[in-house]
Amino acid sequence: MMEIMWIFVMVVFCTEAWSINPVNRYENYKVESEVNLTCSNKTWTETMYVIWKIQMKNKNCTISFDSEGRSENTCGDGKSLRNTSAQSYLHISKLSADDEGVFMCESVYTGGNDNFKIHVNITVPPSIHAWFERKDNKMVAVCEVVGVNPASNISWSYAGSTLNANETSLCTKMQCSSRLELPEGMAAENLSCSVRHPFWEQEKILKPELKKGQASAHWTGKSTDSKASYSFWLWILIAAAGFAVLAGVVLFAQKIMMLRQSQQSDSLSKFAKTEDVEDVEPYASYVQRVNSIYNT
Repeated sequence: MMEIMWIFVMVVFCTEAWSINPVNRYENYKVESEVNLTCSNKTWTETMYVIWKIQMKNKNCTISFDSEGRSENTCGDGKSLRNTSAQSYLHISKLSADDEGVFMCESVYTGGNDNFKIHVNITVPPSIHAWFERKDNKMVAVCEVVGVNPASNISWSYAGSTLNANETSLCTKMQCSSRLELPEGMAAENLSCSVRHPFWEQEKILKPELKKGQASAHWTGKSTDSKASYSFWLWILIAAAGFAVLAGVVLFAQKIMMLRQSQQSDSLSKFAKTEDVEDVEPYASYVQRVNSIYNT
C-alpha cells in the first residue's frame, strides 16, 4: 500500500512540475570536452526525484534517479546521473556534435522543485581552404570556411596591411566564404586570409594556393586573348629557331661531304701521275744503257 502511495505521489509531483514553464538556459561547449550539467542547487538528502529528458539531433532519451535508489537510463552513450554530498548532476564524459540539443531537467525536493530547459550548443572547429580562381578574365582569391558553428569571421591582408576593397562575403549556417578580386599588378604570394572562430584561441592564417595550370603567382591583368596571342607568337619563334638550327646542320653536312669528295679527287689524280712515271722509267734506262755501249 505504501509503495502504491509513493508512486502516486511521484506521478502527481512530476505532472505538476512539467506543467510549469521551465527556465531557459543556454550553454556553449567545445566538442570532445567533459561536461557536468546541474539541475538544482539542493543537497542530495533533500532531493526526492531527478529526471532528465534529452532531445538531441538523432535521438531522444531519458535519465532519472530517485531517493529510493530506483534509476533509468535509455541513452546508452556514456551519459550518466551522478551525485555528491552536495548535489546531483548529469555527467557527459566527451561531447560530440550529435549531443547538441535540448536538455530538460526536473528536480523534485522537499518543499518544491526546479525545472530547467537547457539549450546545449556544441562548438566544432571548421575546416578552412583558400585558393585562386579566374572569373571573367580576372583573378579572384577565395577563402572558405566549412562546418561553421557558430559563424566565423574572415578578413584579408596584403603584405601585412588589411584589405577591404573588392571583397564580397556569403555565409550560411554551415559555410562561409569570402571572395577578393585582385587588382592588376598585385603579387599573389603576398596575399593571405585570416579566419577567427570561437573554437580557436588565435586566428588561423592561410595563403591561397594556385590551382593546377596557373604557373605564375603574379597577376598581370592580361586577358585570356592576349595570353593566347602571346603563346601563338612564342611558338612561331620557337619553330623558326628550330628551322634555322636544322638548316645550319644540313649546310654543315653538305660542306663536309664536298670536302671529302675534293680530298678523294686529289688522291686519285696523284695516283694516276705516279703510274705514268713508272711506265716511262724502264724505257729511259734502256736508252741510257744502249748509248753507253755505243760510246765505248
